[in-house]
Amino acid sequence: MDPIIVWFRQDLRLADNPALIHAAQSGQPVVCLYILDDKTPGHWRMGGASRWWLHKSLAALSEALQDKGCKLVLRCGKAADVLNDVIKETGATSVVWNRCYEPYAVKRDTAIKKHLSDKDIDVQSFNASLLFEPWEIKTQGGTPFRVFTPFWRACLAAPSPAKPQHAPRKIEGYAKRIASDTLSDWGLLPQKPNWADGFEDEWTPGEDGAQTRFNAFVKSKADYARGRDAPSDDATSRLSPHLHFGEISPRQIWHGIHSGASHKADKFLSEIGWREFSHHLLFHNPSMPDEPLDERFTQFPWRDASADFRAWAKGQTGIPIVDAGMRQLWQTGYMHNRVRMIAASFLIKHLRIDWRRGEDWFWNTLVDADLASNAQNWQWVAGCGADAAPFFRIFNPVLQGVKFDTDGEYVRRFVPELGKLDAKFIHKPWEADAATLKSAGIELGRNYPRPLVDLKKGRDAALAAFRELSGSA
Repeated sequence: MDPIIVWFRQDLRLADNPALIHAAQSGQPVVCLYILDDKTPGHWRMGGASRWWLHKSLAALSEALQDKGCKLVLRCGKAADVLNDVIKETGATSVVWNRCYEPYAVKRDTAIKKHLSDKDIDVQSFNASLLFEPWEIKTQGGTPFRVFTPFWRACLAAPSPAKPQHAPRKIEGYAKRIASDTLSDWGLLPQKPNWADGFEDEWTPGEDGAQTRFNAFVKSKADYARGRDAPSDDATSRLSPHLHFGEISPRQIWHGIHSGASHKADKFLSEIGWREFSHHLLFHNPSMPDEPLDERFTQFPWRDASADFRAWAKGQTGIPIVDAGMRQLWQTGYMHNRVRMIAASFLIKHLRIDWRRGEDWFWNTLVDADLASNAQNWQWVAGCGADAAPFFRIFNPVLQGVKFDTDGEYVRRFVPELGKLDAKFIHKPWEADAATLKSAGIELGRNYPRPLVDLKKGRDAALAAFRELSGSA
């Protein structure tokens, strides 16, 4: 029989992979294909941390497919051209994939589907990465949602997501030789310097790593609803990069949580719902990564403060909880969610630096960088998105640090120069007297920076800029 091509994208797993399962059950020889298509004009090129993860995940997927009797073919180039080439080389008459929802991907896939269908190639696509399609959940008036709570309520009222499917027992791979790139030739891993050296101890990319992490989360007795806000606690799932790359499906999480950790279900699944909401918004607002949904903010007087931005990015702002978060990001490719909000608020509100600069930095440094979630969350903090926190909600990073990192354990881990400072001053070292600082080995302005901005003055300036914006709207 003529072969069928499975085009892998953000679905790097065998279990609950509708496209792969369809191909395995078709009776046709299967060509498993991954295309590194990151030069398409008009979309965000995959960031450095994501490329590190992709290399590791593809290596794991290749090994898993090999165990099932199928080789993973790697090609680099424009997706439409690569698919045409592989179809010609193999004589494939069918192509299947799981849907992506980024604006560039929707446009690309629509064009490819039409082109292949016009050539009498059977094309089918499936939902593998969301609980609900972005067009399925609507308001009573038939319009897309703009507020999370009624959106999630509508999701919960919809029929429950289908149960996840098991991985195919065997895949009849395409027997003839087909050319493939070598993963190492793609240069996805950093070389000199190897800035991802610390990632290895934090992460195990791939389907097995995702399942191990999920199982540990389900079995954990930690109070997720309470502990998720404490950056030093191990209460969160840390599944976000596995979800983005499709090493685990939201259906697996939905049913796994209900059957194994029902006490966590409501709060944790609402976070999965926030991810769904982000994709819902991006699908219906394709300019969201680049333009504020609240058009007033196109006129906001952002500061062009490159030196301040560099200090923020390096974790040298002089605000301990912010610096701890930014250093955690650089060292591990990840930042605790509560600290993401604090660090983003400081950049946007206290420094008045355009949220898109922060969005771009996170895109390049987060292993869980996701276009929908990244854009939605930055717009939420900036007060310019859908269902966003109002601009005048300005996190006080000192109070946030005291509340959620009371003993300073998180700060001490990532800002070791403050390690000997008493908890009373760990989140505000500038208030410590000279003797206290000296005994802790701290000299402000020399081995730890003074704050970039007076927090009260920064807050007042941000509110004044917002009042001026609102008055002119």
